[in-house]
Amino acid sequence: MKRVIRILALMTWALNAYSQTPAQNEVKAEGKVEAAKENLKKAEKELDAAYLPFKRDAEKQIIANEKKIKELRAQFVKPSRSPVNNDNKQKIDDLEKRNVDLRNRLDVYETERSDWEVFKAKFNHDMANLRDAFRDFGKDLKK
Repeated sequence: MKRVIRILALMTWALNAYSQTPAQNEVKAEGKVEAAKENLKKAEKELDAAYLPFKRDAEKQIIANEKKIKELRAQFVKPSRSPVNNDNKQKIDDLEKRNVDLRNRLDVYETERSDWEVFKAKFNHDMANLRDAFRDFGKDLKK
């Protein structure tokens, strides 16, 4: 008995699904497209609400890093050709390159709009690594 009911239900579903006219299917599809567009606009607004404060904070940190880099250059890069001076210059150049990379990634994300959570996690991780590198630069010099 259950089997007969299942077969009848399946047949009824199949008849309903395939008995719609192309015009009905088109109207249904247009409704889905409109709903998807509305969902996209809502998601973009939510992303902007999260991204803009994040971007402002990141830019402040990047500017602070640029100031630290200038201070380090003035303090530790002298016009001599000593190996220690060259090593310091290389380390400072590396810090600057990483800072510029973070700024570029922040700018590219605004046009790219890839996965927000993945971007934010990776960006924060790299920013923390750069902060650690600044801290470690000072420790290396004291040794």
